[in-house]
Amino acid sequence: MAEAAHKPPRWMTYALYAAGVYNIAWGAWVVLFPASHWQILGMAPPRYMALWQCIGMIVGVYGLGYAIAARDPVRHWPVIFVGLLGKVLGPIGLAWAVLTGQLPVRWGVINVFNDAIWWIPFTLALRFAWVEHRKARIAAASSDPGVPLPPAASTLKDQNGNTLSALSMAAPTLVMFLRHPG
Repeated sequence: MAEAAHKPPRWMTYALYAAGVYNIAWGAWVVLFPASHWQILGMAPPRYMALWQCIGMIVGVYGLGYAIAARDPVRHWPVIFVGLLGKVLGPIGLAWAVLTGQLPVRWGVINVFNDAIWWIPFTLALRFAWVEHRKARIAAASSDPGVPLPPAASTLKDQNGNTLSALSMAAPTLVMFLRHPG
């Protein structure tokens, strides 16, 4: 595998690996010992424990994604983005559950470790990816001399009489040539 052209800061790699390890471990704990969280918080476990174990499996799979993203956060920014989205929506869901009396406030300790502590590193990783993508786009635009159009482009016209050359200079253009009988 080729080395990333945009080497992330060392802390970012460590943070994403740590998120990966944490999520895999937490997910495995939930799958293997599903009643433990409820016992620790002094709550009755849910009726359908298999659904709770599915949440653990999903969190564990996200952890694998974070570990992969740690190798090249710029390339794998969508994984980080989806992870951050979940880490923001998780506490919103908890707030709703607390306000509607479905969960006690003490359940929030899970959101602190599963979600809130990752907001800053994930946000900074996404910012790094955005800056690097932008640098690459600017570099590509400044070094691209353009592709010269063959002479036929100035004679071929669309249904409105515009030449292919004029259309392609105005905006990126998709051209389809169709044959039909008659």
